[in-house]
Amino acid sequence: MAPISTAPTGFESRRAATEYIENELTKRIMFLDGAMGTQVQELRLSEEDFRGDRFTDHTHDLKGNNDLLVLTQPKAIYQIHLNYLLAGADFVETNTFSGTTIAQADYGMESVVYELNKVATEIARDACVDMLKETPDRPRFVCGAIGPTNRTCSISPSVENPSFRNVTFDELVTAYTEQIRGLLDGGADVLLVETIFDTLNAKAALFAIDTLFDDGVYERLPVFVSGTIVDQSGRTLSGQTGEAFVTSVSHAEPLAIGLNCALGANQMRPFIQNISSFTAKNVICYPNAGLPNTFGEYDESPEAMAANVSVFAREGLVNILGGCCGTTPKHIKAIHDACKDFKPRVAGADIRKEKMILSGLEPLIYDKHTNFLNIGERCNVAGSRKFARHVINNEYEDALAIARTQVENGGQIIDINMDEGMLDGIAAMTKFLNLISTEPDVARVPIMVDSSNFDVVEAGLKCAQGKCIVNSISLKEGEEDFLRKARLVKRYGAAVVVMAFDEVGQAVDREYKFRVCERSYRLLVDKVGFNPNDIIFDPNILTICTGMEEHNNYGVEFIEATADIKAKLPGAKISGGVSNLSFSFRGKETIRQAMHSVFLYHAIKAGMDMGIVNPGFLTIYDEIPKDLLEICENALWNRDPESTEKLLEYAQTHGKDSVAKGEEEEWRSHSVTERLKHALVKGITKYVVEDTEEARLDKEKYPRPLNVIEGPLMDGMSVVGDLFGAGKMFLPQVIKSARVMKKAVAHLIPFMDQERIENLEKMGHAGDADDSDIYNGTVVIATVKGDVHDIGKNIVGVVLGCNNYKVVDLGVMTPCEKIIEAAIREKADVVGLSGLITPSLDEMIHVAKEMERAGLKTPLLIGGATTSKTHTAVKIAPRYAQPVIHCLDASRSVVVVSNLLDKGLRDDFVEEVVEEYDEIREDHYDSLKDRRYLSLEDARSKGHKIEWALPENLPPKPIMVGHKVYEDIDLNQVLPYIDWNPFFQVWQLRGKYPNRGYPKLFNDATVGEEARRIFDEAQVMLRDLINNHRIRASAIVSILPANAKGDDIVVYKDESRTEVAGVYYGLRQQAEKDKESNDPYMCLSDFIAPDSTGIPDYIGSIAASAGFGVDELARKYEADNDDYSAIMVKALADRFAEALTEKLHQDMRRELWGFAPNESLETQDLLSIKYQGIRPAPGYPSQPDHAEKSTMWKLGNIHETTGIELTESLMMHPGASVCALVFAHPKSSYFAVGKITREQIEDYASRKNTTVDEAETWLRPILSYDI
Repeated sequence: MAPISTAPTGFESRRAATEYIENELTKRIMFLDGAMGTQVQELRLSEEDFRGDRFTDHTHDLKGNNDLLVLTQPKAIYQIHLNYLLAGADFVETNTFSGTTIAQADYGMESVVYELNKVATEIARDACVDMLKETPDRPRFVCGAIGPTNRTCSISPSVENPSFRNVTFDELVTAYTEQIRGLLDGGADVLLVETIFDTLNAKAALFAIDTLFDDGVYERLPVFVSGTIVDQSGRTLSGQTGEAFVTSVSHAEPLAIGLNCALGANQMRPFIQNISSFTAKNVICYPNAGLPNTFGEYDESPEAMAANVSVFAREGLVNILGGCCGTTPKHIKAIHDACKDFKPRVAGADIRKEKMILSGLEPLIYDKHTNFLNIGERCNVAGSRKFARHVINNEYEDALAIARTQVENGGQIIDINMDEGMLDGIAAMTKFLNLISTEPDVARVPIMVDSSNFDVVEAGLKCAQGKCIVNSISLKEGEEDFLRKARLVKRYGAAVVVMAFDEVGQAVDREYKFRVCERSYRLLVDKVGFNPNDIIFDPNILTICTGMEEHNNYGVEFIEATADIKAKLPGAKISGGVSNLSFSFRGKETIRQAMHSVFLYHAIKAGMDMGIVNPGFLTIYDEIPKDLLEICENALWNRDPESTEKLLEYAQTHGKDSVAKGEEEEWRSHSVTERLKHALVKGITKYVVEDTEEARLDKEKYPRPLNVIEGPLMDGMSVVGDLFGAGKMFLPQVIKSARVMKKAVAHLIPFMDQERIENLEKMGHAGDADDSDIYNGTVVIATVKGDVHDIGKNIVGVVLGCNNYKVVDLGVMTPCEKIIEAAIREKADVVGLSGLITPSLDEMIHVAKEMERAGLKTPLLIGGATTSKTHTAVKIAPRYAQPVIHCLDASRSVVVVSNLLDKGLRDDFVEEVVEEYDEIREDHYDSLKDRRYLSLEDARSKGHKIEWALPENLPPKPIMVGHKVYEDIDLNQVLPYIDWNPFFQVWQLRGKYPNRGYPKLFNDATVGEEARRIFDEAQVMLRDLINNHRIRASAIVSILPANAKGDDIVVYKDESRTEVAGVYYGLRQQAEKDKESNDPYMCLSDFIAPDSTGIPDYIGSIAASAGFGVDELARKYEADNDDYSAIMVKALADRFAEALTEKLHQDMRRELWGFAPNESLETQDLLSIKYQGIRPAPGYPSQPDHAEKSTMWKLGNIHETTGIELTESLMMHPGASVCALVFAHPKSSYFAVGKITREQIEDYASRKNTTVDEAETWLRPILSYDI
């Protein structure tokens, strides 16, 4: 059956279309479309729009499932495609970024995935066909978009279980296969694997693509591959560099490879340049419209982005340009117009044809100029008893430490083998490789997946995002089996070790070895299409000196076969297990080290490229004792039939102790300079500290500690460099030498520090050390879920630890629930969140919400490169009732934590931050040019919904219903409720932190003395006012039957609720909230039970004045030219009025309403509103209409009963008066109505039976429009 082939309109065949694209890319820069998501957001679709007619009864919320719109809003998606084509795009991407069963599972839409992808492709294809009618000379093409899914195969979602994965490679392949089938059946022209943050996910997609094509069902299409560099480190989220990423996916032979998303063009340039210089493929680049601002939005204009992107075109870096997040058709048109006349990039030579390139997190490039590659051998259960014991006992942390040591000792590739009878090889390989991916120091190097069981090999390949080496395959099971495995290895994107075995057996002599390798080479190159540079032959290093004569020439056979392979099989590499050579001398380490060094010295000259060795377990060829060297040389070259006996004799007469003693007696007698050189060359750390100290004390030669480093230590390292360059030292020895250097320098550092301190003391800059060993508090820190960056967090941990805080570091990729659990478990005083990438911002918001929901009282610190004070103030702080503070850097964290945990400083510090963040929020919202508003209907539908029928939500029934008037109130009873902070603000006396606020203000260096003087004088006047009854206070408290009706509160004359006494009219928030916010759009009526519930509710009010007699006193002072006292008496009267209101509100809660009879709060707690309920005042943020006071005065007959009157402008007289509504419900809270639209003004005026002009007059400050 012929492969399925859908030729694009205007082409005779699929191949013709592909050839057109390939040809065009050599002639001109081609253009990709821009962001689909940005355009969908502009449509402002509702949940109902996403559901359409088909999914009205679906069980999950569907808003945000943009891919589904191809089924429910196909015309809108078609128009987006067409707009991009009209803007100049050659390629449009299907709306299938999340079109896998894995991603669609969040919406319960797995069943429509195939259909979704097929229809999406057909819609895009229709747009291209229609565009072709307009531009018949310029065909347009459909890119089947394949996103990364919402899971990662390389990173664990669990800090406690780093080997766990919430998705497997096989699950990804299955999901991608279904998606790709839909794209192909719909008629895609190109497959685009994009926004790759985890290369292992991308490899699964490429695996699925190749399988579908190789099965012969579908004709091959071009493939584009685009990765995502998440920050300026130049790495993907899973840690790979751009070059390592290219290396890992190039096996798929994409037509184009490049980058998209995460960065703007300016930030992306160095990384796209790296990729351009590292691949011979076409380069594709579609950056974001700049970096996201503090709210995750993109501000770069089409013109600015086009100017930035044109640099790529001008410098010849790209073949395809487009746009990602934040881009629109205007951006694409601007990019097209700015770049269409530039020549496309001309690729350089394909380095893969000349070099072997492997990768872990970083690339490893090997060619004829590269030194021998050391493959660490100790992570092999067959070769290391220690490693096997750890794995069998499930001690994977210890096993991982062995891998780490292998890399530290110079292993450039790590061989991993789990072939042991007591092990489940597949499970062990999977777990260990998953753990390695969490260790950057190990994961940076390529992995050699080593097993005789090919199922175990595959299990390993499914866990490694880099380009691995498979060790091994061979012809021993015949050509069919060999080719099947080879094709799979190539599909996984790995290089391969081929053992010199065939159907007959193991090749042992030179000719047989070459014959098997040549046959394997031809099969791999000619039938499988393997890159010769990815073929590594192991011609079998076999054991010599076994006592059997036929074994004595094995070393010669290997070296000569190596020379033949390198000469006749271009590109092929040679490897081998070096320890096999000396297997007869197990336990005789001096002999083995010498044999290995002699073997490698000659094998490398013959062309051996790499070997499985124990880094650090080699001796330097020139340092082998002459007698032992001669024996080893003769043994290797089979020149002396007595070599085996001589090696045994040498081993018996040269034990470890005698060698060490003789060596010590010789080199320890040299000068200290020579001893240091010798220690460095030999990698001996035993005496380096005492020798370094001896050199340091020689002040005549080395006056300063630094001179020791610059002298003998550097001299020794120079010798090491010379030996390495001559091939007489291997990398492991160099690593050991560097460790000796490090230890010597570490010994000198304290003396250099002391020298520095002494110099500082001479200049008068000495500091004190903190020797306290008691924890000052506990801080839980974590990099949030989705983010693996932790350098900054780690620095914070160190700094806090040095300042005597207990730091509980939860690591990276920390789920929200783990952070909360740890905060509770550790009784954290502070929680710190860190993140470096933009998605971390959303996760921090989520954590803040969940901490609030969990009822935590712990302050929250926010830090990381992508965070900002503005984002923290506007997006995070409102989600959490406790202090939320942005920390710019590690040093700032100490100050912040210290202030938060100091009871004497905390309140003022938090108040300072809250005020600053309030201002930041206000400035931010005021600065928004295009603030959006919900319709009044939508705002009402999203109001604060209280389930009134629940017992805990039933309104409290008051003890008193009606009015209570207070006359000639004893002001002595009011004194304890005075808030003195506004008093000092009258006099413009404001201290600086930490001396803000009463009474710390008195300690302020600038205003403290004046504040104390004024306060003392105020106390004198205050006593005079009370004792001589110079001012009088009165008040009225009301609690009346009420129910909500829409946005209004209807007040009844009595409990029968049959006659309306008055109505308090409400205003509702309309300004659109942040997209990630679920906060309601509030109105005061939300806190009163609606009349439709039949549940009786009540509303309270207070009107209080302490201003009777104040005006007369003030006039008297003014007549005496005592303006100071006039101001003072008014300021004190204001304090009495506010304090009286505070006291009356408490009386209502305790006695009159009685819903908090046992409330016992300190004055500061009262002022901090730690009680149940609220008392908003008409004319203030929750109800900005001063006219509502008229209703209060009418309902309470306030003027007649208290003497407090309203002026024409609805101000209260006397001036020292306060009024407020009182809400009792525990879910009531303060809010600001904010700006409102004309629609609400008209509705409000209609309900109040007044004119729109009148309503606008009173509400002018909150109008969202000009009048």
